[in-house]
Amino acid sequence: MAEVGVELLGLNLVCEDVDATLDFYRLLGIPTPEENVWRTDSGAHHVTGVPVGSAAVAIEFDSHDLARVYNQGHREVPAPGGAIISFRVPTRDAVDELYRRLTDAGHPGRQPPFDAFWGARYAIVADPDGRDVGVMSPRDPDHRSEDPPLL
Repeated sequence: MAEVGVELLGLNLVCEDVDATLDFYRLLGIPTPEENVWRTDSGAHHVTGVPVGSAAVAIEFDSHDLARVYNQGHREVPAPGGAIISFRVPTRDAVDELYRRLTDAGHPGRQPPFDAFWGARYAIVADPDGRDVGVMSPRDPDHRSEDPPLL
């Protein structure tokens, strides 16, 4: 069997309210021009791939109505899982600032900023659909601690 070259194209998030999700990710720091938003009379349904930082990966948002058009197995309620959408910020202070900005805007904090054992500052906030969004600083060996004991 021949190898198939696979590369991550992007992340497509199906949203209860595309505009609320768009507002959250804009507040997170992902600039999204309005011309990337496809709207009909019933509202926003798709946000075309928005490059995230210097990564060659894009993020897109779709309404449940649109997801049912291209995915016959679409579920209104996502399957349970432990996925975290992770973003890197340039500094440890930026983690705290972004967490504060998002929670001040009413988004639930799942994990307040802390110095993680791997040496990064890390926090988690829920997006409007309840997905966990991690925010992490670069790793700093001076902040690394012992690995936690396994449960």
